[in-house]
Amino acid sequence: MHAALAGPLLAALFATARARPQPPDGGQCRLPGSQRELNSFLWTIRRDPPAYLFGTIHVPYTRVWDFIPDNSKAAFQASARVYFELDLTDPYTISALASCQLLPHGENLQDVLPQDLYWRLKRHLDYVKLMMPSWMTPAQRGKGLYADYLFNAIAGNWERKRPVWVMLMVNSLTETDVRSRGVPVLDLYLAQQAEKMKKSTGAVERVEEQCHPLNGLNFSQV
Repeated sequence: MHAALAGPLLAALFATARARPQPPDGGQCRLPGSQRELNSFLWTIRRDPPAYLFGTIHVPYTRVWDFIPDNSKAAFQASARVYFELDLTDPYTISALASCQLLPHGENLQDVLPQDLYWRLKRHLDYVKLMMPSWMTPAQRGKGLYADYLFNAIAGNWERKRPVWVMLMVNSLTETDVRSRGVPVLDLYLAQQAEKMKKSTGAVERVEEQCHPLNGLNFSQV
């Protein structure tokens, strides 16, 4: 997602940065030896007060926080206003994102997918649901998360969703991603921290601007 930082008058956007490939074992990347080895993905807009453009990434913040250099964290701390791609702390945003993923006119996924692909997908989701309890961590269980609840939170109402959103959903139903559920992604974490610090926050895009390009893809493109 995107977000924006600015100094006493914060006015910048976080541009999206590409994720580095994960190591073969799915573990954490090697920490650089010094701050100089870190790519900050931070740009300064020279004005008075300064503004900043920072590149964020859609992964749990704990995976990347140690790789964010001090200058980026200092810019966030010093900023009075922060603007994100979307306001993920607004219940309307979450509701609108869920609604925009649905097929129109009451259609179901079975109506639009080839039959063999639909049944392959259903078998895969049944497998994921079966494996979910073994994928969850003790910390997740300690927070009161249950496998059925977690599966429904990720895959609930999947038969009503457009194929592109189902594809993205399936990509997030891996053991590694399931074990990270409950940890906010970097964008949401920064938004939560901004609220705690009483910073002024906002969004630069509307949900419709996010959904329409994806919903405009035809089946062959998906």
